[in-house]
Amino acid sequence: MSLRPGVALGPYPERRDVRPPFFSRALQWVRGSVGAKASVSRHAVGGFADSVEQAARGLGELREAQLDERLAALRVRLRREGFKEELLPEAFALLREAAGRTLGTPYYDVQLYGGLVMARRGLAELETGEGKTLTATLPAATAALAGIPVHVITANDYLVARDAASMAPLYQRLGLTTGTVVEEQPERAVRRDAYACDVTYVTNKQVAFDYLQDRLLVADGRRLARRLAQPREETTDGAVLRGLCFAVVDEADSVLIDDARTPLVLSSGGALPDERLVRTALWLAGTLEVGSDFRLDTARGTIEITPAGHAQLDERGHALEGPLHGARRREEWVHRALCALHLNERDTHYLVRDDRVEIIDAPTGRRSPDRAFEGGMHALIEAKEGVSLSPQRETLARISYQRFFRRYLGLAGMTGTASEVAQELWNVYGLATVRVPTRLPSKRRSFGTSVLPTAEARWDTTLERVRALHGEGRPVLVGTASVAASEALSGRLAQAELPHQVLNARQDADEASVIAQAGEAGRITVATQMAGRGTDIRLTADVEKSGGLAVLATELGEAARIDRQLFGRCARQGTAGSYEHLVSMEDRLLEKHLPAWLRGVLARGTLPPRLVIGFTKLAQLAEERRGALARRRLLESERVLGELLAFSGHADT
Repeated sequence: MSLRPGVALGPYPERRDVRPPFFSRALQWVRGSVGAKASVSRHAVGGFADSVEQAARGLGELREAQLDERLAALRVRLRREGFKEELLPEAFALLREAAGRTLGTPYYDVQLYGGLVMARRGLAELETGEGKTLTATLPAATAALAGIPVHVITANDYLVARDAASMAPLYQRLGLTTGTVVEEQPERAVRRDAYACDVTYVTNKQVAFDYLQDRLLVADGRRLARRLAQPREETTDGAVLRGLCFAVVDEADSVLIDDARTPLVLSSGGALPDERLVRTALWLAGTLEVGSDFRLDTARGTIEITPAGHAQLDERGHALEGPLHGARRREEWVHRALCALHLNERDTHYLVRDDRVEIIDAPTGRRSPDRAFEGGMHALIEAKEGVSLSPQRETLARISYQRFFRRYLGLAGMTGTASEVAQELWNVYGLATVRVPTRLPSKRRSFGTSVLPTAEARWDTTLERVRALHGEGRPVLVGTASVAASEALSGRLAQAELPHQVLNARQDADEASVIAQAGEAGRITVATQMAGRGTDIRLTADVEKSGGLAVLATELGEAARIDRQLFGRCARQGTAGSYEHLVSMEDRLLEKHLPAWLRGVLARGTLPPRLVIGFTKLAQLAEERRGALARRRLLESERVLGELLAFSGHADT
């Protein structure tokens, strides 16, 4: 593996996150403006496939023992000469032969080229359904054969378990070990064994938290060296990772972009919050009236206490004792309490489950039981919902995904939707996006976007579409924006006597079985963003003849990429399928970015449909820019914090 400046080798290899000089940053930006995104032709794909084909001559006639000898010779060359591009055709040819024998699915040409892009430390944009799980084994196995510890990083535990299990026979045939790290593995010894494997499948959250814990446990380099010098079985509290060597990031835009808006915070349980303070703040907030005492903007997520509200709080505050007697702290806590009451919605931002408040991760629609709202907000929401107050958390360490992934010596990725954020991927991670053509021509049909004046009209139209498609015998996947929306639609479908299944954060344990049945004839599946990432819905022959899977999106995603991911559930690998977007003028995104008078004009239906749709896309674009700005600010604040704490040697703590 070729190494760039700023690399820290030794027992825990990683790249130091050193800010380059201004001229280097400017040059990087210029290079990115012209080379951050590229598309390759079928001719180029075929050219590389031909080189692999030439290297594969005679492999099919080899006996298993002879194939083992060729693999052993390749391993020696890779370890001696390094992970060089000149060796890739031979390596990919041997991997293709092994995959054909063990999995029965040899790599297609587009997968070979996607592997080449990632072996070059780039990001391969492969259309949904092109087999990215198998494609990831090309750079991962080649690097592992070269003796480089590999992390295959994906978006959730379900994909970790599924991908590792499906690819394990191939790795085993190559003489490589495979490990998995999921949230249900709290023991560090178990995690250490998983990271000791040649290829480890893990989520971005788990590997980043393990890295932070390593930094806390072995705070200085000399102590780290002493621990890693011991036999691994003799250490129980040392580092679990072997450094940050090479990562292949699946669903890269979700991991590197969507999840990068908030820092990862490693915390420990502390004392219980002051219950009297929390409940008093909620009581005070409940006495204020919206409009006269505070202004509420749910679309933008802001609350402002008016002068009349301040006067009310001052009047009631004189009789209070303790922390809320002081005006400044009282107003801070009341403001938080107002946010807990009016801006944080149950079944949209969090779930109440087993006497606990669990955050719902917005980009994925999944539960995040190990996360907590900050600044006392979690306790306020728990008190609001009447559940037991959990201990306050003390921050031990923090890091952003941007800083974490830039510390890998080698970084590559793949996704079906990266073009829209190619510039950011280049500027932040140095990843050039290469779009690879599909193996077969796409049969995906679009029925466009329908803009409805109200949410009620949107749900009525959704019900009509679902009933019609169900009558044709086609499976239907309806994408919703929240748990509450999915359950509201489920109620309507039940009233219409339309059998269906629901997949959201409340039913995440049933994800595999729900997805496995979603392609059956007449099947109706209502899902949040959980069904938009990494899932492959298999179709029967009868369904293919009837038109394939129909996807209905019932709200604009925070980014066009998220919508494309949902639409990518249909018409995969040249099969039939269709999608349609149903948007309401009362959608949260439109309320946030379009003024009320404009939404009123658009809702009348007097303007050309294309113009109306154009305004909805502008609102979505504004939200995308808002997210990009938030990520940029986080990265800058992390850089400043790192410089302030650099003198202590603990920039992440």
